[in-house]
Amino acid sequence: EEDEAALEELLGPSPLAPGPGAQRVAIVHPAVKWGPRKSPLTTAELQMAEAVALVDTLQNWTVLDKIIIPTKNPNKKFVFGKGNFQVLTEKIKKLPHVTAVFLNVERISSLSKKELEGAWGVKVFDRYTVVLHIFRCNARTKEAKLQVALAEIPLLRSNLKNEVSQRDQQRGGSRYIMGSGETFLETQNRALKERELKIRSALEKLRRKRALLRTQRRKCEFPMVSVMGYTNCGKTTLIKALTGEAGLQPRDQLFATLDITAHAGYLPSHMAVIYVDTIGFLTDLPHNLVESFSATLEEVAYSDLIVHVRDITHPETILQKATVLSVLRNLNLPSHLLDSMVEVHNKVDLIERYKPTEENAVAISALHGHGLEDLKQEIEKKILTATGKKILTVNINLEGPQLSWLYKEATVQEVEVMPEDGTARVKVIIGSSAFGRYKNLFPNSKIFMS
Repeated sequence: EEDEAALEELLGPSPLAPGPGAQRVAIVHPAVKWGPRKSPLTTAELQMAEAVALVDTLQNWTVLDKIIIPTKNPNKKFVFGKGNFQVLTEKIKKLPHVTAVFLNVERISSLSKKELEGAWGVKVFDRYTVVLHIFRCNARTKEAKLQVALAEIPLLRSNLKNEVSQRDQQRGGSRYIMGSGETFLETQNRALKERELKIRSALEKLRRKRALLRTQRRKCEFPMVSVMGYTNCGKTTLIKALTGEAGLQPRDQLFATLDITAHAGYLPSHMAVIYVDTIGFLTDLPHNLVESFSATLEEVAYSDLIVHVRDITHPETILQKATVLSVLRNLNLPSHLLDSMVEVHNKVDLIERYKPTEENAVAISALHGHGLEDLKQEIEKKILTATGKKILTVNINLEGPQLSWLYKEATVQEVEVMPEDGTARVKVIIGSSAFGRYKNLFPNSKIFMS
């Protein structure tokens, strides 16, 4: 009960949440015209479209205006040059009923945020704060909520420094609290450190619990397939199509899935497999945010196979692929997982006579079921290699316990009964440890390798 109370305190209302009220947002995109910060795989218009999609994800948030303004260096304090900043400020001030500006950069410093809010007279959000708020709204489980709380810590630290420098400027006097010898900054930093440790400790308990569940799944020898991809590429729709699970409700929005969820399905050989739905990725997603969700992404390292789903109709599909692969590489996954990955080109029903340009990519429409049999065959082939499972035919005596044992411990594909001598030929897929147990239990059984 004490643990539960402590957990509820950690999961209380966030000090950073913009609040439940409506936000009327002007989106400002700093377009880098040249130099190392300009991506060759996208355009300012496409980046703006993604920023609009992020805002549209949030209930009661409305886009009032979209402003693209060039800049040489989006990292400087005011993001834009003097002339462009003045033009932008005038434009924002003329917007009726605007309550916030979404500056479409990865992260702005607390000092820049303060200066910009002072100049524009409204709240200013960057990609970090907008994506974090989407996470906050979509977090359903304790684990997701804790991971959001952990991702807030760097922002709270940054805000604290800003607050302290403001106090020092205003007071110009004693920095110590009531003669305690400890500054306000030290007190607040200590409180934040304690909060962070509590969150990490609670996450570690949940991680151990999930590791236990994973061990139980391993004992059943169910292969695990992690389905990954850029946010809103169709991962949940694909899992629903592969498993036939009616309860899965895919949503056409960014970051609809924040929690790891597992779903059972069958491959062409009748082998049972667990599909794991994972959080989507986003370009320019701050490292702290990915780091906070490492507990969720840890599950991927224990998969037998990764299926990388791409929305092949998206104009930035190449950039999205690069983003996903970059995040996967940073997760320090085993090399065999990255090498054996299955690439899926989804939504091909929207492109006439689509042919994948990448070798070994599987073209599908998760929504209409096109290409799913080819994908299942490819997953099965890779799973057999990854898990070391064998396809065998064994001769059994129908009066003995072999057949029921095989149904329980392996995947039975075919049973051919020979009634004249009371035997059967059984084709099975069996894991190496179960195969060892079978040979020990039934040493006289004839075994034929397929």
